[in-house]
Amino acid sequence: MSSDQQFARLVRIAMFGFAFIFIYFLIADLKMPVTTESMATRSITKIAPQVSGRIETVNVHNNQTIKKGEVLFELDARPYELAVEEARLALEQARQTNQELDASLAAAEANVNAAESLNEQRNREAKRLVNLFGHHGVSQQERDTAVSNAKSARANLLAARAELDKLKVARGLAGEENLTIRQAQNHLKQAELNLSYTQVTAEKDGIVTNVHLQQGSFKSAGSSALALVSQQVDIIADFREKNIAYTQAGDTAYVAFDGRPGQLFKAQVDSIDAGVSSGQFDANGQLATPTSSDRWVRDAQRLRLHLTLVEPLDFSVATGARTTVQLIPSHGLFAYIAKLQIKFISLLHYIY
Repeated sequence: MSSDQQFARLVRIAMFGFAFIFIYFLIADLKMPVTTESMATRSITKIAPQVSGRIETVNVHNNQTIKKGEVLFELDARPYELAVEEARLALEQARQTNQELDASLAAAEANVNAAESLNEQRNREAKRLVNLFGHHGVSQQERDTAVSNAKSARANLLAARAELDKLKVARGLAGEENLTIRQAQNHLKQAELNLSYTQVTAEKDGIVTNVHLQQGSFKSAGSSALALVSQQVDIIADFREKNIAYTQAGDTAYVAFDGRPGQLFKAQVDSIDAGVSSGQFDANGQLATPTSSDRWVRDAQRLRLHLTLVEPLDFSVATGARTTVQLIPSHGLFAYIAKLQIKFISLLHYIY
């Protein structure tokens, strides 16, 4: 075979190889979509005290695994213990005040009864003297005095009843349903709640990180003290929109971690984001800014998928670890090729 024939043969082989690769990428892009724009994520909870105070003890260290309910750190509880004691004293004072009001109510009711008896007596005496005055049995001065005494007794009765009503309003409901008692009980519960907040606990299982707490330093309420990283690993993957046109929740996928090339982990599509930031517009009162590009073929928009691993990992993965995600088609041959494809890509990423 001459050199020209060998060259022509190599050209044909190269053209055939190029055509094969071109056709493969067209089919793979539609039937076996894969992306390297993916990563492992964990939900991160910022831990902040709900009350202000000086840090008394720190019970955790950086990257420690903790369980829900464990105490992470404690604040100086003495000011809040005093607040609880003050609230208890206020509750005791409220109960004592109610007892005094009960005694005053009993005295006021006795005064009303006495005023009613005196009022009836003065009225009978006034009526009797008025009748006697009509028959010239008593003087006008005696009659006027009796009538005046009856009016005074009536006024004293009204005043006694008014004082009784006033005390009833001040006393309110009987027993622990009294308004003053309920307010004092609420203040006590709030003080006890604030005291419990001096022990900052974990709301869920996870790993504490970014711990920079020092005993004696002051932390304000609501200021972040450390981060709690969830142990639940989620995978997010950005695909071109044409690749996931027919993807639905529950579809099968494989995930390969850059740190563990060749190892595939089965996952399921959990959801697809409803949009991306480029499609979000604020009503800021300004005119629109149309998108312009000098490229003949514009970049494809990428949409985000959320995937859940079928089985928990037996090794630790940091949040933000890069991965490769391969969607698995239902066709058996394509599914087998897709599995080989993600293995090859993961090996390339490990080498590169």
